[in-house]
Amino acid sequence: MSQEVVNFNELKSVIGDPFYEKENILIYNMDCLEALNKINHSIIDLTVTSPPYNIGKEYEKVLELEHYLDWSKKWINKIYDATKLNGTLLLNIGYVEVEGKGKAVPLPYLLWDKTKFYLIQEIVWNYGAGVACKKQLSPRNEKILWFVKNKNNYVFNLDDIRDKDVKYPNQKKNGKLRCNTLGKNPSDVWQIAKVTSGYNRASPERTPHPAQFPMDLIERTIKGFSNVGDLICDPFMGSGTVAEAALRHNRKFIGFEINKTYCEYAITRVESYFAEHASSLGNYLQ
Repeated sequence: MSQEVVNFNELKSVIGDPFYEKENILIYNMDCLEALNKINHSIIDLTVTSPPYNIGKEYEKVLELEHYLDWSKKWINKIYDATKLNGTLLLNIGYVEVEGKGKAVPLPYLLWDKTKFYLIQEIVWNYGAGVACKKQLSPRNEKILWFVKNKNNYVFNLDDIRDKDVKYPNQKKNGKLRCNTLGKNPSDVWQIAKVTSGYNRASPERTPHPAQFPMDLIERTIKGFSNVGDLICDPFMGSGTVAEAALRHNRKFIGFEINKTYCEYAITRVESYFAEHASSLGNYLQ
């Protein structure tokens, strides 16, 4: 695939008219496989996404596990083809029951090698709130698989995501500071609160979407694994957290969402962002 830079007009010429378009953002109300099949250039710098887990949520149709894994392989490899040589996929997936084998089998165990991407490592997203279980341990984590297209050439902005929670920031050895003044190296366990719901406990960023990414989580991925001006993609866009985070950090965005109502949730967030930042926003990437 070519590394040619494709602008939004070129994208629209191959995918079609978007459901929504504004400065540096395209939103399509369509199946991501249908859209990705039309892209014949390597244009995406970073994909951050969380597909349906195949567990019966309101936005998904449950498939036989074999068919679900086959579908996952198809869309992941379409993302691979559309990703630049130094590009990245961050794939958030949870747990699924495997008949006769296990009740809560991590989907990463079933998907990590079903792709042309190279797996750098697994990130554990740890959170406090969640379902309380009586016959098993209460789940408090999900996984993010960090895939790259080229294991020797990929974007990783360590300084942008350093952990500022340093216990002894001024500790010295031989008269020199032991810790980087920007913070310590982040680990592969990220403690970030989920987007909660319910009376008196709903997160301020909460939308009606039933499975919403927290902004803190996505901002860390955008800053750590892409650069200013890059094209960010979310093929299962949901409430639009990735779209908003991309705009906040001066990236371009293209997203696909099959549910029209969810597209409208995302557009509401994006429009609110533009309204709040109207005075400082220009065509910063044009």
